[in-house]
This record gives sequence, structure tokens and C-alpha cells, in this order.
Amino acid sequence: MPKMKTHKGTAKRFRKTGSGKIMRAKAFKSHILTKKSPKRIRGFRQETELAASDVKTVSQRMGK
Repeated sequence: MPKMKTHKGTAKRFRKTGSGKIMRAKAFKSHILTKKSPKRIRGFRQETELAASDVKTVSQRMGK
């Protein structure tokens, strides 16, 4: 049976930490930033852990 291929779109959007968590970027940071507070915009820079309900799907698509 052939190897499973990594879904390249998923590989670009998520990363796996050393402890095995899957991290994702936050949404709403790309445009219309004038009405958003600086504190809120700074918060968009940090990655956050993927929701538990999505971990199985994303890890399969990452091929890990």
C-alpha cells in the first residue's frame, strides 16, 4: 500500500510542538485593523492550541 501524502495546505497552516500539541494562527488579523484595538491586534500574533475536536482530522492530514 502506498504512503499517505501530507496535505500541503494543512502543513502550511499548522505546526506540531515538541510535546505533540497542534498549534494554529489566530483569525481576523489581516485587514480592517483600524477599528481593532492595539491590544487586540497584538493578541493575534500569538499562536493558540487547536481545538480538541479538530486534532484528529488535522493530524491525519498532516500525515503524522
